[in-house]
Amino acid sequence: MEGRRPRNRNTSSFSGPARPRSQKLPPDPTQHAKFTPSPRRGIPSTSDSDKARVLNSRNYAQEEDVDAESSSSFASIAGTCPYMCPEKERLQREPLRDLAVFERLHGNPRKSSPGLAVKKFCRTLSVKDVQASDVRPLPVLEDTVKHLLSLLDANEHPFEVVHDFVFDRTRSVRQDLSMQNIVNEKAIYLYEEMVKFHVISHYKLQHCISDPNMASMHHLNMEQLSKTLASLFNLYEANRNSNDVYQNEAEFHSLYVLLHLGSYSKPTGESLSLWFSRLSASVLKSKEMSFARQILRSFRIGNYKHFCAAAAQASYLQYCILEPFINEVRAMALSCINFGGYKLHPYPLVDLSKLLMMKESDVVSLCNACGLETCTDESGNKLLPTKQTTFCHPKGGFQSYSFLGLEEFEK
Repeated sequence: MEGRRPRNRNTSSFSGPARPRSQKLPPDPTQHAKFTPSPRRGIPSTSDSDKARVLNSRNYAQEEDVDAESSSSFASIAGTCPYMCPEKERLQREPLRDLAVFERLHGNPRKSSPGLAVKKFCRTLSVKDVQASDVRPLPVLEDTVKHLLSLLDANEHPFEVVHDFVFDRTRSVRQDLSMQNIVNEKAIYLYEEMVKFHVISHYKLQHCISDPNMASMHHLNMEQLSKTLASLFNLYEANRNSNDVYQNEAEFHSLYVLLHLGSYSKPTGESLSLWFSRLSASVLKSKEMSFARQILRSFRIGNYKHFCAAAAQASYLQYCILEPFINEVRAMALSCINFGGYKLHPYPLVDLSKLLMMKESDVVSLCNACGLETCTDESGNKLLPTKQTTFCHPKGGFQSYSFLGLEEFEK
């Protein structure tokens, strides 16, 4: 488990003259940048059962498709299954040919092994109806997640095939964690790894969005990404013993902010300003959160220069979420420069290349895709004549263009 770093304490966010205890001041709309500390922070978490009660009050069980009534008693199961898939399930699935390609022993659709088969997800289980031998304990769940994520590096099968398998089996992992009320720091690590999977899938499936099946898969992945993030945030709070934050906490909170780009507003149905008000000062002031807020602000006001400059500082996970919007911002920049430029002074493509963080050859391609022509002057410099009336967004969508400085993320 990765270590923590201490929070910055700040008990003087608000100041003013003393007032009677019964007097409550109305919220000041001009103080939007000052965030009220969440009443959820600093929850004493002395035992897993206490943490589970906190999580259950936040619909943690429902998020992981466990029957809420059975989980509310907190008489959790202690799993005893030693394998990634219960033996009874594996023996039932083998004669039915219900084995994913990754579970087949030597390619045989009727034969698997304890080292290949992984427990399938089952909708809305009740703890009362599950036996301990059907549930995997934490060490087995850790091995299962490690095995599943190792498949993402394989090139033997198309990514959508890998995604479909890992998507289902990680839901089953979350279900087993919830049924056993495993809410400790190791659970946080597992949830962080599963969020990473959904974020990477969000990026890779985006490039197959023209396929109707991929569009549905992308939508379902976004749904589970939102649920898994919500559970992860609840786990952070339930394990909060003092004024500290987990090492990766700020980055994962920043991912939630970036999900509000474009049409992904309110991924959990809550206003972003209300969500901000519950964050700690340490998270709000972190470089990861500052980055996400700058990206979102620049996107919404159409500041393409600041957006592209800020995007160059993205981490890999942050890039996976904002990448689909980069070309949208680039096209907006071309539109502004084309319609706002002086007709007698064409815009140098070398300057556009630096502004949009693109290769000059890619700038030419993007201009042509947007219906704009380029030219070359007597010195061989490529230019974009302005005031062209043919600008349009590509009907078939944008092709992929590299982002200078982040090419390693695009491999």
